[in-house]
Amino acid sequence: MTRPSDITRDRILRAAQRLFADRGYADTSVRAVVAKARVNQASINYHFGGKDGLYREVLRATIRALTEQQLAHAEEMKGMPRENALAEFIKYQLRPLAARDEIGRHFRIFNWEAVRPTAIYRKLMSEEATPFLSFAVDLMRRFMPKADHRTLTMAAIWLVGQCTVFVRNREQLANPPVSLYLDDAAVEGLTSLISALALAGLAAAELGTAPRGTESSEQLPVGAFQQLRQIGDVECNAPGPRLA
Repeated sequence: MTRPSDITRDRILRAAQRLFADRGYADTSVRAVVAKARVNQASINYHFGGKDGLYREVLRATIRALTEQQLAHAEEMKGMPRENALAEFIKYQLRPLAARDEIGRHFRIFNWEAVRPTAIYRKLMSEEATPFLSFAVDLMRRFMPKADHRTLTMAAIWLVGQCTVFVRNREQLANPPVSLYLDDAAVEGLTSLISALALAGLAAAELGTAPRGTESSEQLPVGAFQQLRQIGDVECNAPGPRLA
């Protein structure tokens, strides 16, 4: 049975998440959270120790919501062929595009941090993001077994970034001049596109060559070229440009 104090804590977290997503940390007051959650300030101090503690828990919940599902499948993905594991990784990274309000709030909080970074966020990321980063680095190591840790880390950040730019900017990308409407069919096409481009680049990196220096299609996996050719067959029925 859920205790009343747990219900109150959850209500505070939900209210705070909405406010931090809309206003950012600096412009969200404890008074605003109190009013939205319909609690008293003593409840916030009791459960979170104040505004900083509350924001830390909102950030923690946000990070885990975006990484826990993928980490839960980490062992399963290790047993896949590396190309399949890469495609699954990208699919999970783009999963928020198929979600709506709550996932959108998570990324609006991150967007605020990009504009007005807080010490709370930096410290928490160093704690909470480590398992996910290690997972991504291990995936890159399967393609570049001879690369050092620094190179693998940069590759992992690059791969995540190819997905994040679409997820974080979904609303802006839907507007002119881009008008890229990302429905389920478009997300599937985007997953295939990023997977194919990543495979081609990683194959070149594994061989120690830059993609533009590749002189023969035999240097890259046939599957990567097949995927790239098939991208143009993915149609998006909704308004906006095709992914090809």
